[in-house]
Amino acid sequence: MIRALWAQVQALTAQVQTLTGQVQTLTARVMELEGQLKLNSRNSSQPPSSDPPSMKLPPKRIPTGRKPGGQPGHKGVKRELLPADRVDEFEDHWPTECEGCHGQLLRGSRTEVGEPRRHQVTEIPPVTAHVTEHRLHAQMCDRCGHATQAAFPEGVPMGAFGPRLHAVVALFTGAYRISKRVAVEALGDLFGVTLAVGSISNAEQAMSKALAGPVEEARRYVSEQSVVNADETSWRERRTRAWLWIAATPAVAIFLIHATRGKMGAKELLRGFSGILVTDRWSGYSYTSVDKRQVCWAHLIRDFTFIAETKATQQIGVELQRLSKVLFRQWRRVRDGTLSRLDFQRQVALLKIAFEGQLELGEGRGVPKVSGMCSEILRVFPALWTFVHVPGVEPTNNFAERCLRWAVLWRKTSFGTHSSDGSRFAERMLTTVTSLKLQDRNVLDFLVQASEAGLFCQRPPSLVPTP
Repeated sequence: MIRALWAQVQALTAQVQTLTGQVQTLTARVMELEGQLKLNSRNSSQPPSSDPPSMKLPPKRIPTGRKPGGQPGHKGVKRELLPADRVDEFEDHWPTECEGCHGQLLRGSRTEVGEPRRHQVTEIPPVTAHVTEHRLHAQMCDRCGHATQAAFPEGVPMGAFGPRLHAVVALFTGAYRISKRVAVEALGDLFGVTLAVGSISNAEQAMSKALAGPVEEARRYVSEQSVVNADETSWRERRTRAWLWIAATPAVAIFLIHATRGKMGAKELLRGFSGILVTDRWSGYSYTSVDKRQVCWAHLIRDFTFIAETKATQQIGVELQRLSKVLFRQWRRVRDGTLSRLDFQRQVALLKIAFEGQLELGEGRGVPKVSGMCSEILRVFPALWTFVHVPGVEPTNNFAERCLRWAVLWRKTSFGTHSSDGSRFAERMLTTVTSLKLQDRNVLDFLVQASEAGLFCQRPPSLVPTP
């Protein structure tokens, strides 16, 4: 009897232990799923478009009572008159009747009063593509009877299209992000040029080849800089997952489409670079030592928001948010010149201790996602503070994300690229257009120069800014 009862107790104990383990597993799973349901654009890297309708909107601003538009004291912006050397035609108009007595104002007896009122009208004249037919005649020699055909003169492209047409095609598809079929329609409507969709692809590849040299020079320039911002986003190549990488500096940004998001892609993008790298905490950049990195604080603040919105770690998250506000309040004073960098560094020394203490608390609180997040931040903790000690380093990676935004819009409308040649065209056009915009240079002029250089074997223009 006793043995039977003991066996039953042991069986019930084992069953309780099994059920307890299942409860713990299911509780952790529920917490994980609840955490996923709470993810939004404020506490994660998800885009605002993915936010659910139930998400609370930020509080509305208190109405100021002012009317919309420019306020008193605002410097207005208006179209300035062009100088005389940029005006193509002048037309003088004279009054024919006096407004005072209604008498006739004779043409030969005008007495002008003051300067004339100037009014300029800008118009685009009808533009039709210029077509040149080269006729290569053959002529027979009177002495030997051999027939000799004329050769193409220097400067005549061997293809059917000139450098400016190549540049306009690349501008339409690679800069303005319109499809090949729409580009065909636009060329016909604007210039009366009839092209096939295949001709658009050929023109793209000709431009891609012409831009290969300038883009490689731009890559070397970026690798020599002291600070680079890097980021990546998803891409599609041949209907498979790929990744679009960017390395951006204030004057030049280079792009790379790579099959992986791991270290291989980052190393290919940044080969030869030995300066300070500003990124998020993605593991693809982990091959770089922490003393050569700056981790993006915009991503950190979103993580702190997630920690604050998790019930078990709410106090820790709120404190991390408060410390972040103190840090950036002082950082803005450094940028404005009202706080010296040395005083800022002294204040940050105390903030570091507070941040580290809160992250260690979060790591040991037992919430899996929060613990993993805090552990990950602590592993790169020295990289959070590079901007404090090195001038020219920003605490966020917003610059790279802004440069990458235009490429994201291209991906959304084109669904990526359908060949490796198409990917090279996308890389080179993204590099060219973004770098020229950063330098405030004309994109079409550069593309024309690059196309001419490619067609006529000349030295290509440079994407690197002149000293």
